[in-house]
Parts: sequence; structure tokens; C-alpha cells
Amino acid sequence: MTPITDLAVRIEQQLPAELADFMKSAGNMAADGGEKLYLVGGLVRDLLLGEANLDIDLVVEGDAVALARRLSAGQAGKITIHHRFNTAKLQWRKWTVDLASARSEHYPRPGALPSVKPGQLSDDLFRRDFTINAMAVALAPQSYGQLIDLYGGLDDLEHRLVRILHPKSFTDDASRIWRAVRYEQRLDFQIEPETLGLLRRDIPMLDTISGDRVRYELECIFKERSPEKAIKRAGELGVLAKLHPSLTGNGWLADRFDQARRISFPDQKLADLYLALLAYRLPDDDREQLVSYLRLPKTLARTLRDAGAVRAHLGEMANTELRPSQIYHLLGGYSSEAVTANLLAGDLPPARRNIQLYLEELRSVKPVLAGRDLIDMGVTPGPGIGEALRLILDARLDGTVKTRRDEERLVGEWLAEKSG
Repeated sequence: MTPITDLAVRIEQQLPAELADFMKSAGNMAADGGEKLYLVGGLVRDLLLGEANLDIDLVVEGDAVALARRLSAGQAGKITIHHRFNTAKLQWRKWTVDLASARSEHYPRPGALPSVKPGQLSDDLFRRDFTINAMAVALAPQSYGQLIDLYGGLDDLEHRLVRILHPKSFTDDASRIWRAVRYEQRLDFQIEPETLGLLRRDIPMLDTISGDRVRYELECIFKERSPEKAIKRAGELGVLAKLHPSLTGNGWLADRFDQARRISFPDQKLADLYLALLAYRLPDDDREQLVSYLRLPKTLARTLRDAGAVRAHLGEMANTELRPSQIYHLLGGYSSEAVTANLLAGDLPPARRNIQLYLEELRSVKPVLAGRDLIDMGVTPGPGIGEALRLILDARLDGTVKTRRDEERLVGEWLAEKSG
């Protein structure tokens, strides 16, 4: 573990020079205004662990908005201010820094968004999820780099433990249950025994938070290097069942997630593919319940539905006599993530071979001739254009035409046949 006195050095070593210089300048500017500025949250944890992290969260004992304005004056970038919470986001070049005033929180009821009021750094750290995320680094000139650890985060880092700060933590915000699992698996830590007992006790509290918030936690899990680890752990603890009782994080799913990382295509969103795989075995009604509960955006809801629709037609897709054009039109209306989910999870090898052919070759096939070309050749504008383009595309897919001249010949024959 990094000695406390090394944090200033770690900032210089682990962060890009521009960000390290910015934090030093920000600390000086806050001090000039009689305020104290701190680096907080996950970056402090990762500085101590020697891990890469560029999520810069700063807390000031003072007015964050006013400080942000002063800081932005020296940066050719954008500032976004949220007056209600007295927070600001600074963006310049490729960097983003979040700045907030130190505050305390009170939860009026389980699962409710907290009410906040100005506070000190100790209050701000106490409102956080886990001790390992509740440390700060002073940025004031006279104490730059000093670690502030009020709640035992350093000790928990050394013992590789995920621990909540108080017994009502999961009751106040049950989304922390998902985060506990995510951090445990990302860091290869263990959830501290008392925290684990409280987590199990408070699993029913997941009903107090909205599906949007649960979806956000899933999205964070799907950004992890190996999200199947957190999904499996959530299944073991009974957390995954709160999404749907039929969901499991077993070895079958882990294998598909691993394959997804290996074969996903550049135009696909890997997180969407993960969710499609997670929900793959659900019946239609159960899938709709999950879509509704998570309040999925239209495109993602479509991916889950498409995955189920393709799965329902795998028997048809398994026909080894299908022409490439038939494969194309069977799959062309579905999202690529949904089709890939069936490539990975479908249980009929001939269907998977046809799906692979579609993903790797057929879906990129396009005619050379466009609508204007067809009109110039004598095709009447209207439905005939679409009919001709479909004719050309099918011929391209099936290999009966290969060049522009071939396409023109085919259209000429088609026009002659229609006129004769």
C-alpha cells in the first residue's frame, strides 16, 4: 500500500501532467479565496491502489459554482452548472472535472433521493457508499497530497474489504447493493462480513428504488472488464433475482459474455449485447416485464425483443438449404446485437452458421446501382425502384451478379420482361 506521504507523488506519476497541474492550480485558487479544496472518491482509492483512473471529483468547503467559474476563466472549455445542488462540470479538450460543495445528506424515506444541505468535508465523506470511496486528498498548498481518511478506508483497502459507512446505508439507497457487488468483483475484494449480512437483510429494499437507477447500476457493471463476475455474484446473493427470478449468472452466461468480447462487431454496443444475453432465455412475457421494470430506451428494448424474435425462428434459420438472400431477409430487420446474441446463445449449430455468414459477410452487401441510376435506365419512379433494388441485392447476395455491368444487364432483362 502506498504510504500516505506519497500521494502528492502519485498524483504526478499516475495522472496526465495537465490534470495534475490543474488540481494544483485549483487548490491554490480555492486557498486564495479562503476555501479548502479536496480530491475525493474513486480516484483517491485508485491512487492508493496504483490503478488508472481519470474521473476527477473535487469537493470544496465553500461555493463550488463560484470556484468553477473562476477556474473556467483560465480554460478554453465548457462549464455546466447545477445551481440546485451547487455543483459544476468543467470540460476542456478531452478532460472533465466535477466540482461540488461539501454537503450532508438526509434520506426522508428508504429509496428516496436525499435532501442536501451545506456541510463540511467530514459530512461529505460520510454520505458516500463505502469506506474505500470515502477518502480525500487535500489540494491546499500547505497540505497538498495529504490523505484524509476519517472512516477507515485505508485499512479496508489493505485488508481488501468493501464496507459500508453505517448500518442504514443499504436502506437509504439500495442501489449500493449493486455497487457493493461490482466493487467486490472489480477489485477482487470481499464484502466485509457485517456489511454482507446487512446486504442480505436489505435485498427487499431494492423494491424502493426505480428501475432507472437499477438500469444505471447494470450499465456500470457492463462497463467492467469481466461483468460476468459481478452478475454471478449477484446471482449467488439473491440480488439478480430481484430483476427477475429466472435470471442466473451461471457458467453458461459467463462463457457467452467472454465470447461476446471476442467477436462483437465495431458497430455494436457491447453493453447492449450483454443485456440481450442476460435476458436471452426469458419467455416473451418475462422479457417484457424486464423491459418495463428497467424502463429501457427504445433501441435497447428493441434489441431484447429482437433477440427473442430471432430465437423463435432459429428452426427456420437452421435450414442448410437457405440461399444467402433468404438468410439476409430473415435477419436484416433485427438489431445486430440481437442477431449476435443468437449467434452466441442459439442451440442449433446450422442456424449459428447461417447467422455468422450474415454478420460477417451478407449484411454488408450493397448494390452498386442507386435509385437515380435505375430511373436513368427507364425504371418508373415509385414502387418499381424498390422492387428493382431488391432484385439486384438478392442477385448480389446469391452471387449471380458481381459487377455494375452485371447489375445493369439484370435490370435490363427485368425491364424487358415487364414490358413484354
